[in-house]
Amino acid sequence: RYADRLSVNIELPTAESLTRLAPEKEAGAIKRTMAQIRSAHDESGEATRKPRSLPDAPPKPQRAPRFAPAGQSTQMIVGADGSSDRAILDTSAALYSAYRLKRVYYSAFSPIPRAPPGLPVQAAPLLREHRLYQADWLLRFYGFGQDEIVMPDGMLSLEVDPKLAWALANPSHFPVDLNRASKQQLLRVPGLGIRSVERLLAGRRVRGIRRGDLDRLSIAVAKVLPFVVLPDHRPRDGDARRLLAGLRQARRATQLDLFAES
Repeated sequence: RYADRLSVNIELPTAESLTRLAPEKEAGAIKRTMAQIRSAHDESGEATRKPRSLPDAPPKPQRAPRFAPAGQSTQMIVGADGSSDRAILDTSAALYSAYRLKRVYYSAFSPIPRAPPGLPVQAAPLLREHRLYQADWLLRFYGFGQDEIVMPDGMLSLEVDPKLAWALANPSHFPVDLNRASKQQLLRVPGLGIRSVERLLAGRRVRGIRRGDLDRLSIAVAKVLPFVVLPDHRPRDGDARRLLAGLRQARRATQLDLFAES
């Protein structure tokens, strides 16, 4: 009654890992609870839908469901078992589809004192958690599939974000003409987010987009230019490789700064 969102934590990506590491929990029971929440949420939404005043009148604005109006979420621990990033994303995709989850939260495993046998002794990289959030966003809002954004070993690159990793691995998709490409093509360009794509689409309905317009549209120019064509810009051979080299250098400099003496 008083909660706007409910969370039932799936804890681990596979039922086998849950049985091994948290035998007091049962994957089937967790999913049944998720199904009950979805059902109650859907029924509450139907009950609060306002009827039309006339047969041909458009529906009136729908109020949020009274039961858990913000939906439900879950959490997965990353790195407590041997699950690949692909397995984690597969589980997330299935949960989003089956139970209409609003969000899957990822939490990098951190060792605890007197941990039970079978748990790692080292923490999972926080960067891995961050990459999973980025990949989750690409799956839900950018039209990517799990197969596209993981590496052959089933893991996400820790070196660069998943969209840039995909672009570097698929040069045949680039360069993209910013004045002709579809919305879906634009969403796959590194450095372009949903809002910047909307601004580009709106701007090019007025006139052609040129290099100088990117700054005015608050677009990450350095990241975008190696992958796009404009009337006054065409990427040179090796621009994408130089971008990657620059990112590597910046990352090394950041790591050195962390250990520099004050």
